[in-house]
Amino acid sequence: MAEVTYDIKAVYGILSESTKGWTKELNLVSWNSKEPKYDLREWNPEHTRMGKGITLTREELLKLKTILINLDL
Repeated sequence: MAEVTYDIKAVYGILSESTKGWTKELNLVSWNSKEPKYDLREWNPEHTRMGKGITLTREELLKLKTILINLDL
């Protein structure tokens, strides 16, 4: 299996923290030296391990923003 590399370009915010210290974050991440994408996933405190997550382009993030604004919460 090929090694996955990443570079966190910006941290936008932490949504939650587990009892073990892992945080669910929205970040801008470059995966395998490619164009950075918006990334939502859990990270350990040192940012050396991560859980499963999703990546979004700017356009996808804008559409998600519109959906969230229109939610009747």
